[in-house]
Amino acid sequence: MIDLHCHLLPGVDDGAPDLETALDLARLAVDNGITHAVLTPHVHPGRYENTLVSLSPVFESFVAAVSEADIALELALAGEVRVSPEILPMIADGEVPFLGEWQGKPVVLLELPHSHIPPGSDKLVAWLAARDIQPMIAHPERNKDVMRNYDKIEPFIEAGCLFQVTAMSVAGAFGEGAHRRALELLDAGVVTVLASDAHNSKHRPPALEAGRLAAAERVGEAESWQLVRDRPGLLAQSKFTDSAIPSVA
Repeated sequence: MIDLHCHLLPGVDDGAPDLETALDLARLAVDNGITHAVLTPHVHPGRYENTLVSLSPVFESFVAAVSEADIALELALAGEVRVSPEILPMIADGEVPFLGEWQGKPVVLLELPHSHIPPGSDKLVAWLAARDIQPMIAHPERNKDVMRNYDKIEPFIEAGCLFQVTAMSVAGAFGEGAHRRALELLDAGVVTVLASDAHNSKHRPPALEAGRLAAAERVGEAESWQLVRDRPGLLAQSKFTDSAIPSVA
């Protein structure tokens, strides 16, 4: 399986605080059947002042440490980009690491605040689309506006966004509201991928299998593998040019 959203990179956000913890999370990912992981530290101006330039040396050091520890996890670097006006010049100046490519367009993983959908988010999506950048919305099922009203996600569906749902939301680990919305998004056929959004080993581990199994009960075995292997593989192919990626259907 391929995890397109996780916070294993040590010491850069609210994920792994140090190298030892990060390596433990990498081992847990492998134990869960994850072979490739795109690390997506927060890019959140005013809170996590991460850029492609600042993250790259930390990433290279972590890749070396994973290899030294003989952990069979292939890694790539991207970012989880908080929706805000400040990210517009960052994207324009190439300071934001993209998630991969979809139908020839670079993909940016966008994070909405958990509390609400900020006014103007639709304009940001349109700004990206006008520049041939494909937005993917991270964990929409956990946004409180969307949990209160499913219709709140409709403008993003109509705008052609991709959607990454948290695997453990599908399995019910993020509460009933997120579980219900995750299943409704699956039923609507708009979920592009499942990902772990891993932050730690106890409450938010790097795990996809429980979510895949829960998704299989809802949308079938074949689609469950599309969510955790085939579509993530297509999207991340450009990130893993030096390593074999699982075959895609």
